[in-house]
This record gives sequence, structure tokens and C-alpha cells, in this order.
Amino acid sequence: MTNIAFIGLGNMGGPMAANLVKAGHQVRGFDLVEASREAAKADGVTIAASAVEAVSGAEVIVTMLPAGKHVLAVWTEVLPHIAKGALLIDCSTIDVASAVAAHQLAQQQGVHSVDAPVSGGTGGAKGATLTFMAGGEAAAFEAAKPVLDKMGKKIVHCGAAGAGQAAKICNNMLLGISMIGVSEAFTLAEKLGLSHQALFDVASTSSGQCWSLTSYCPVPGPVPTSPANNSYKPGFAASLMLKDLKLSQDAAHSSGAVTPLGAHAAELYAEFEQAGHDGADFSGIINFLRERAAK
Repeated sequence: MTNIAFIGLGNMGGPMAANLVKAGHQVRGFDLVEASREAAKADGVTIAASAVEAVSGAEVIVTMLPAGKHVLAVWTEVLPHIAKGALLIDCSTIDVASAVAAHQLAQQQGVHSVDAPVSGGTGGAKGATLTFMAGGEAAAFEAAKPVLDKMGKKIVHCGAAGAGQAAKICNNMLLGISMIGVSEAFTLAEKLGLSHQALFDVASTSSGQCWSLTSYCPVPGPVPTSPANNSYKPGFAASLMLKDLKLSQDAAHSSGAVTPLGAHAAELYAEFEQAGHDGADFSGIINFLRERAAK
């Protein structure tokens, strides 16, 4: 049994912390939102009065927070209260620069650290089937892996500090682009009188095959488990996709990469959000494309 602190018990962090409890670990958590604290408590997480209290005596500290500024603020607050030799794992999706800065804070305090953003959404968090993309020193990754194994099914060491965030940003930029492409194909097929099932049957076994089509199809029917069959309830909210696409464009600008499709995907998801669909699943972008065509 490991003493684990978990800071950030929201839609992703709460179920992840619950899975650590199920695995037999002692988990002490904290979140600013009362409802999140209560839900985690019902799942067996011991609730602390503050982040500092949560990390007291912890061997492993996991954070799952909205943005880089929150990660840096929390790490700055708790690091003086963490024993040397402890391990910090950040599972938030944040910018690479903030991730690297967080590693530097940990290093200054003699604490091992890993950036380990996730893929798999709330379903993966609840089912412990997440994919973790990890950055950090090899020794820190090896120490983190047994903990991550209890929350996911695939853990990949992507490289040095910040590499996990880099992998997540690249992956989700590709995901956003591909979902728009699949949605455009279905909207075109509709105009041409082709049924959803016919296009799916062809594209899913042809060169157009991709995860956005075969696992997360944006139209009802062909993939019964996709959000399209549940009124586009997330899943993975459009607001989160926009966040990740903005991170990808920040990274592209700072690194000098050319990502025109990523930039256009960010623009489309920004319009989708501004139209009031930020709480819908990101696959609901197909409805936005239909609305634009109707104008």
C-alpha cells in the first residue's frame, strides 16, 4: 500500500483517485469544489482540508488540474511540505513550457517528477483504461508506472521533461483534425444521398479509416457507443478539444512548426464553442458544419 495524495478531484481526477483506492492504496485528496470532494469521499478517498494537508506524509502526489498556471501554483504551494524522495505526477493537460517549469520546481526541492497527461476521457478514467503519455527521467517514470498502471491500460514513456505534454498536444491536434474530416465526409455523403451506414462500411475498411470514424463515429448508428447515439453528451467536451488545439497552436508558434490544418481546426472549434456548443461532445462539430451549410 502506498500513501498517495490526489489534488484535483473533478470529472477525471475523481474516478482516477477512486481507482487507486480500489487498488488498495491509501488516498488523501483535495479539491476546491465541494461536490467533487463529496463524490470522492463516497468512493473512499480521505478528504483533506487543503492541498498542503493532502500531501503531508504522501509518498506519491498526483495532480489533475485545468491549466499550467494552476499546476505551477499548486506545486509551488505544496513542494516545501513534501519529503525528499517523494514522487510528483501531473496528469493535467498543460503547455509544454509550464510542464518543464514544474519539473524544475520539483528538482529544486529534491523531488522526482513526471508529466503524464491522459487520453481516454471520463469513460477511460472510470474504467481505468486511460493511456498515459509520460515525460521525465527514466527513474522517475519507473517509479510512477506502478501507480499509473492502476489508472490506465497503456503507459508510454515519451522522453524527457515535458515530452508527455508534447505527445498529448500532437495527438489531440490530430484527433481534432480527423474528427472534422470525418464529419465533412458524412455531411457530403448526406448531400449526395449516401446513407451513413454505407459510407461507414466503405470508409471503415478502406483508406479513410481512423479512430474518429471507427470508434467515435459522429453520426448515430454505425458505432452504438459513440456520443452521437446519446445526443452528443460528452465524452470529451468541445471546450476541452478547443483547449488542446489552442495548446497545439501555441506550441507550433513557439517551435516554428507549420500546422495549417491544426490552426483551421482550432478556428472551427472556437466558432463551435461561440455558437453555444462548448458543453457538447467534440464530435458534435458535425451539426455545426450542417448548420453552416444551411446558411
